[in-house]
Amino acid sequence: MTRTITLYGISNCDTVKKARSWLTEQGLAYDFHDFKKQGVPAGRLPAWMAAVGWEKLLNRQGTTWRKLDEAVKARAQDAASAAAVMAEHPSVIKRPVVEWPQGRVTVGFKAEDWQALTQA
Repeated sequence: MTRTITLYGISNCDTVKKARSWLTEQGLAYDFHDFKKQGVPAGRLPAWMAAVGWEKLLNRQGTTWRKLDEAVKARAQDAASAAAVMAEHPSVIKRPVVEWPQGRVTVGFKAEDWQALTQA
């Protein structure tokens, strides 16, 4: 079975656009999951947090985070509470989240890092 690259994000996010363009330029097939439109797939959030840590997955620098009510922000104290905030507000998940064919999960986009992953 050939596993494909799955890229999770939001279609109008600049970083996601760059990541999708890079994959296309490299001739790499991928599936795109827009969690603004399709939601965060059940079971994926815990797997992502296990792979990269909830602190890295929760984007506290983004516009969405800054617009959240202080009480909502204060709820994100540990993995369980951060998961609840991310499930409720998917736009606070750092983007893109990528599931690579070899089972690795990455967050964010750096062409040089991705280049190394695709040649592994």
